Amino acid sequence: MLQSKEIETLFRTYYRPLCLYALHYLGDPEAVEDVVQESFTALWRQENPVANGKAWLYSAVRNRSIDALRRTGKIEPLPSDLDGPISDDDAEARSDLEARLWTAVDALPEMRRKCLLLAKRDGLSYKEIADELNISEHTVRNLLLAKRDGLSYKEIADELNISEHTVRNHISRALETLREGGPQMLDFIFSFF
Repeated sequence: MLQSKEIETLFRTYYRPLCLYALHYLGDPEAVEDVVQESFTALWRQENPVANGKAWLYSAVRNRSIDALRRTGKIEPLPSDLDGPISDDDAEARSDLEARLWTAVDALPEMRRKCLLLAKRDGLSYKEIADELNISEHTVRNLLLAKRDGLSYKEIADELNISEHTVRNHISRALETLREGGPQMLDFIFSFF
């Protein structure tokens, strides 16, 4: 039986990747959370020793996802991505990368994160983002393209009415967060720009 501290560590480490993993099977965010929460509850109640909590959780989430699909009448419960069906190993690997990506996005300063999500997730134009957030198009452009277009920290600070030091700190922290994800993370993030 795992101790509560061990389960808490597993939860903090794997909750998001497991949700993304289940999403490859189910495609329904609400069902995904139910499946992952049920899996953690089952782990908590597990009386037999669990040698590898991560492997146990991925198996539990996969099995519960397949059960949920069968209850809805889906004949072949295969994980999938935008490109179609993928292997279970690919779903696990992609869910890990996707979780690291979302963690990096979550670590961005709030306004930059909002602009990035509206642009890349929702497909809004700079004008639409500016209207949605009640800021200028120029500010949207600066938030999304700052260093890529060679704008100086001073230019960014002037546009956002903050200090150059604040700009430098936010960009440094954002880049550090992205670097922690490794080269794949940086390539993946910057492929959007």
